[in-house]
Amino acid sequence: MSKDSVKIVEVNAENWYECCLLEISNEQRNFIEPNAISIAQSKFEQTLRPYVIYFEEKVVGFLMFNSVKEELDGYWIYRIMIDKHFQGKGIGKAATKLMISEIAKLPNAQKIIVGYHPENKGAHNLYRSMGFEDHGNRFGKEMAVIKYLNG
Repeated sequence: MSKDSVKIVEVNAENWYECCLLEISNEQRNFIEPNAISIAQSKFEQTLRPYVIYFEEKVVGFLMFNSVKEELDGYWIYRIMIDKHFQGKGIGKAATKLMISEIAKLPNAQKIIVGYHPENKGAHNLYRSMGFEDHGNRFGKEMAVIKYLNG
């Protein structure tokens, strides 16, 4: 897969509906909100930044992060999902790298945090492979892992 085949674009009038039609696998249903809920949330929480993930010019996923620091003095990733028909191709990892690049541009970006359910093995493997560390932080049923940015 070419690194240029994955891109992220802010949710807009042209891509929001197609993004809402994306589906996750049955085993992931308990771990993530539908994209429509996340997009609606971003309209009420103005600091959230929702993006559509494209693979070879096709809408295949969604991600969202907060543009202000929160708990643990870091920027939080709120969502990342890849449509069930496009999982296992490295698209999520490529999109996460692009998201990290966007977050790194924010003021005093020193760490990125993501919370997920400990039973979500896909999320666990993705974040661990990208250098996120578990320091024992827990928020309700979710564990929070941290990636420190250099520089």
